[in-house]
Amino acid sequence: MKKPFIGKVSLQEGTDTAALYGSYDRHIKMIERAFAVKVTARGEEITIEGDPDQVQQAEKAISDLTALSNEGFRLTVEDVSYAIRASQQHLPPSVQQIYQDSIPVFGKKKSITPKSPAQKEYIENIRKFDIVVGIGPAGTGKTYLAMAMAVSALLRKEVNRIILARPAVEAGEKLGFLPGDMFEKVNPYLRPMYDALYDMMEVERADRLLERGDIEIAPLAFMRGRTLNDSFIILDEAQNATSEQMKMFLTRLGFHSKAVITGDITQIDLPSERVSGLIEIQAILEGVSGIKFSYFTEKDVIRHRLVQEIVKAYERYGEKGGRRKKK
Repeated sequence: MKKPFIGKVSLQEGTDTAALYGSYDRHIKMIERAFAVKVTARGEEITIEGDPDQVQQAEKAISDLTALSNEGFRLTVEDVSYAIRASQQHLPPSVQQIYQDSIPVFGKKKSITPKSPAQKEYIENIRKFDIVVGIGPAGTGKTYLAMAMAVSALLRKEVNRIILARPAVEAGEKLGFLPGDMFEKVNPYLRPMYDALYDMMEVERADRLLERGDIEIAPLAFMRGRTLNDSFIILDEAQNATSEQMKMFLTRLGFHSKAVITGDITQIDLPSERVSGLIEIQAILEGVSGIKFSYFTEKDVIRHRLVQEIVKAYERYGEKGGRRKKK
C-alpha cells in the first residue's frame, strides 16, 4: 500500500489556534474535505497527509489563513472557502495580498477588504480611473465596495459629497399601487443603498451626513439637469437604466468627480422593447481613455455558499436553452 505524503505547517508562537481552526475545528474539516487529506494539529505544528499535490495545496491554504489570523483578521467560513479555492485554482495574488488591500472607512468596520482577485482589481480601478463600470452577478461586492470607496473618499475629504442613484424600475409591482407620495413610492427601491451605508457607518453619523446633503440617495431620474462637481457618484442596478438615462447620467460628471456604475446584465427588469444602457455602453465606451470595465463571475460571489451555487445553476440552465436572457 502506498504511503501517504506528509506535509507540515509550523505555526508562529502566539497563533490563535481556536480562531484558525474554527469552532469545533470547522475550518480544518473544510480543508480536509476539499483536498481529501487528513489534518492533525499538535501544539505549534500542523501535519497534513494525503496525495502530494493535494497536500501542497492544503499547505498553501493553511499557510495563507495562518498569516491572516496572525495579522488580526477574524476568519470566517467564507474566508476559508476562498483560501481553498485560491489554492486549488492557483489564483494570483495570494489571499494575504488581497486582504491587505483594505479600504479605510473609519466607522463601525474600520476598514473593508476585497475577498477575491477580481474585487482587488476593481478597487484598484476605482482608484485609478474617473469612471468604472462593474458588471457581474449578485453577491460579488460591486456596490458594497464602491460604497466603501465613496465613504472613504468623503471622510478623507477627497470629495465633498456622495451621490447614490438607482433606477426606480418595478420588478413585478407597479409604483402606482404603492402608498404615499413619490418619495415614499421610490424609497423601497433605494433601501439597499441605505443598508450598505449603515453597515459601514454609525447610524447617527450617516443620518447627519444625509441631512446635510453630504450624502444624497435619489432615483436616477432626479439626476437630470445637474452637474456634479467634487462628488463620488454611484449608479446601482444600472442594467435597469435605459439608453437615454445612461447617457444622461454619464454626462452629469463634473470636475474632480468620480463615478462607479454597477449592475447585472442577467437581471434586467426593463420592458422588452427598451434597451439596457448598461449593455449598450460596453460597445459605446470601449477604448475610451479614463473609463474602465471590471467584470465579475460566480467565483467572486461572497454571500452564502448557496448563492454561488444558485448563480452557477442559472447559468447552466441558460446554456441549455432555458428561458432566454434579456439582451
